[in-house]
Amino acid sequence: MSWTRGVLAVLAVCVLLLTGSAGCGSGDDGEPGAGESAAPAGRLLDTADEQGRRYREVDAERAPEVGIEVQPESDDSWDVRLTVRGFRFSPDGTRAEAVPGRGVAHLFLDGDLLTRLRGPEYRLTADLVPRGTHQVTVRLYADDDTVWAVDGEPVESTADITASDTEPTEATEPEEIEGQTVPTRATAR
Repeated sequence: MSWTRGVLAVLAVCVLLLTGSAGCGSGDDGEPGAGESAAPAGRLLDTADEQGRRYREVDAERAPEVGIEVQPESDDSWDVRLTVRGFRFSPDGTRAEAVPGRGVAHLFLDGDLLTRLRGPEYRLTADLVPRGTHQVTVRLYADDDTVWAVDGEPVESTADITASDTEPTEATEPEEIEGQTVPTRATAR
């Protein structure tokens, strides 16, 4: 390399450092401002989730996807299984930065955060799900705690579950109908 190219390269680096153009963002938090590119990991929006975590907008064709299936188990717990596409779970201790298609999932019950998931399976214990109909939602987050989003909406999936009592709601006495004994009321499970 000639000495003029070397001097020009050093000058270019100095100009970038002095003007702040080499920085990662415009805010004090080290993140790009809303609307600024953080390519290839999308761009931060001003929108945030219920916990104040900002949305990270990505193009639909490069966006991760998540599905949720919740099945009751014999012990009154619930088996939660996630299916993901274009996404991989980060192991514990992963550096806190947004990498396309990587991160964790947050599991919510009726809008309340239950846990962070680093894998596709979770057991929802019966004591967490009182009688009634509930929504179980999974939402995908980057490792820097931003919410993966498409068209301003979080990448998430929701399933409705209905928990019923494990004990009969009322005492039932059999009644005889034409020689058969049948309960007078069905017991709720």
